[in-house]
Amino acid sequence: MNKAKIITIAIISLIALFGILILLNLFVPKNNENTGQMQRQRVNTTTVRVTEVVPDTIERSVILNGEILARNQVTIFPTIGGRLVETRFGIGDRVSRGSVLAMVDPSRPGEVFSRNPIVSTVSGTVLNAPFSIGDTVTMQSGVYVIGDISSLLAETFVPERFVASVRQGMRAVIWFEAIPGETFNAVVTEVNPVIDPVTRTLRIRLEFSSPDTRIRAGMFATISLVTNRKTNVPVVPRSSVISTYGSWIVFVVDENNTARRREVTLGLDNEDFVEILSGVSLGENIVSAGQNFLTDGDTVRITD
Repeated sequence: MNKAKIITIAIISLIALFGILILLNLFVPKNNENTGQMQRQRVNTTTVRVTEVVPDTIERSVILNGEILARNQVTIFPTIGGRLVETRFGIGDRVSRGSVLAMVDPSRPGEVFSRNPIVSTVSGTVLNAPFSIGDTVTMQSGVYVIGDISSLLAETFVPERFVASVRQGMRAVIWFEAIPGETFNAVVTEVNPVIDPVTRTLRIRLEFSSPDTRIRAGMFATISLVTNRKTNVPVVPRSSVISTYGSWIVFVVDENNTARRREVTLGLDNEDFVEILSGVSLGENIVSAGQNFLTDGDTVRITD
């Protein structure tokens, strides 16, 4: 083989090698890019749970402690101080207005006075009688507490920061440790017009919607007072809303199972739900579980 043929073969080989390199440069990176996109798509596919935006009712409540009272509950005081020498009624006894409840002897050493009666000013049932025969009482001593136990009220004290929304007719739910697992509906029937300057609270009283014989005067009650209520408004689970850089966002899933980031304006809220004023529409599906792992445009897989 002469020298010219060898040179020709070498040149052809170099051209072929150069062509192969060009082909590799054109096609291999593109394949790698496609592979990378597929990998990113697989990585960004997040399993989520969605909730449809529907019109609903949302309420905001404040939890208060209260006590059950008899209606027209009155404390009876003596008209003169002295020693309690006779009691004619006990707790649970029924008394009438004008009945003599007890007798007080105002006598002092060296002075003898007639016994003075303690008279009931109302009809009802004796709820409390804290004094015993022999006790010394004054005109400020509440010897008897009498009330109408056929109709009970719940009394509670609302902190000053909530009083602007308190009004007659407000609804509440009441429950008792003594009656576990049950709740009782009530309505505010009495609102004190003056805030207590010492406790900075407002006294209110509530009437039960349906009386129950298991509820008794003196019981401790927990009261959930509804301070604000809206009906037929877009409501979503509170957990679906994310706070970011001073704004609120949710993720909406479209028909292609793509998560889209939306900034929303919030309205009334409570522990479980929140009202949406703007940013989403009724009927849209928002991510209610798994949203913390999403970015705008991610593909999602919806699970029940």
